[in-house]
Amino acid sequence: MNSDKIEKLGFLLGNWNLEYRITKSKFSEARSDSGTGSFRNALNRRYVFFDYSTKSGGEAHGIFTWDDKIKFYRFWWFENSGSFMTATCDFINNETLYMNWHDTLLVQTFIKEGKDKVILNMLSPVEKGEYESVMEVVFTRVRKSGV
Repeated sequence: MNSDKIEKLGFLLGNWNLEYRITKSKFSEARSDSGTGSFRNALNRRYVFFDYSTKSGGEAHGIFTWDDKIKFYRFWWFENSGSFMTATCDFINNETLYMNWHDTLLVQTFIKEGKDKVILNMLSPVEKGEYESVMEVVFTRVRKSGV
């Protein structure tokens, strides 16, 4: 296990306010939502857990880890709806974690826009190699009072 690989996910650690913008697509109608989420190290810093809940009642648990055998991050996603998905991930630069969702054509990025802001984009392919937005989530870090 390469601990520097897990440390690279450090920009996500902490508590976040989430603002969702879901685009009208073949997956859903347009809507918005908000919620809270947190990323934390777990199990001797071999994993990063992500937990979130939304005002509309959505809840999920995600798990990141580095797989030294395949040289990619792995990600597992569990929703309170019963959905379960997996992804393979890696950084395409120091600010962008790219995720390829298995068993779908969906791709997703976590883009670090600053110390206290991350943008999640989920995209679906359309004609001629282009992608359309399915969802955008703006993560704003929750700061303790006086910090």
